[in-house]
Amino acid sequence: MKAGSNLEKVLTSGHFAVTGELGPPRGASVEAVEKKASYLKGVVDSINVTDNQTSVVRMSSVAVCKLLVDMGLEPNLQMVCRDRNRIAMQSDLLGAYALGIRNVLCLSGDHNKFGDHPQSKNVFDVDSVQLISIVKMLRDEGKMLSGQECEGVAKFFIGAAANPFGDPFEFRVTRLAKKIDAGVDFVQTQCIYNMDKWRKYMHMAHEEGLTEKCYIMAGITPLKSVGMARYMAKFVPGLDVPDYYIERLKGVEKKKQAAEGIKIAVEQIQEMREMPGVAGIHLMAIEWEHKVPEILEAAGLLPRPKVD
Repeated sequence: MKAGSNLEKVLTSGHFAVTGELGPPRGASVEAVEKKASYLKGVVDSINVTDNQTSVVRMSSVAVCKLLVDMGLEPNLQMVCRDRNRIAMQSDLLGAYALGIRNVLCLSGDHNKFGDHPQSKNVFDVDSVQLISIVKMLRDEGKMLSGQECEGVAKFFIGAAANPFGDPFEFRVTRLAKKIDAGVDFVQTQCIYNMDKWRKYMHMAHEEGLTEKCYIMAGITPLKSVGMARYMAKFVPGLDVPDYYIERLKGVEKKKQAAEGIKIAVEQIQEMREMPGVAGIHLMAIEWEHKVPEILEAAGLLPRPKVD
């Protein structure tokens, strides 16, 4: 065991893992965190806590992770390079470990121009690959980036994100390989809709031997409506939403589109379970956490395994 987290145990035991996601509130409401977390408790193996996603100010990801630990849940701390230099990153990582957080996801972060403080300065002192190396050094060598030894080792299970659909497509697997070489243990992908392209990506990753070196978890985001599908296809960078899903949602009554979106997500999950190299799913039910148990039940992924 590298960190001994529940997620690590589930994956290393060969179970098909399930992670969920919790977006912190735009305020200091503990009750808002507890409400979202209540829908995920017992139905996912660990919970991603986003870090000021879309460059919008939200409650600290470290603080929300600690709230989840106190609730008996396992968090995955997301850390973005946008807002911190290497000093602040290492400080937050050491503090997170001291608070009982064992999984960390290393991300670049959305540019500030997309958020509610576009005049703020992006930091990007290091990139996500370098951040992975920093976390690995803390864990495996007990040293900071400066070479200074730590007083107590921070042992994290290291995660990263991958976008299989960015251009150039052929470079996406090379980018994944760089993160694996830097020390990543598991990868969660961007939302997947174009299943044909996803199969090609996984085939290339398998051919390169990457599926043997890292646990790849497929990102699933259920579509609530045809409007959401059109928005994600047009405005969300790096997403590929095929026209056939938009047409499928258009073909049902408006009040039934949410149910159809869930049906699509379940079909995707069932295919992922049969796909070589896919170790689990990352279910991102954006502001729809209460639907997570329903989706996982329909996909045959409940109850979750108990591992020691």
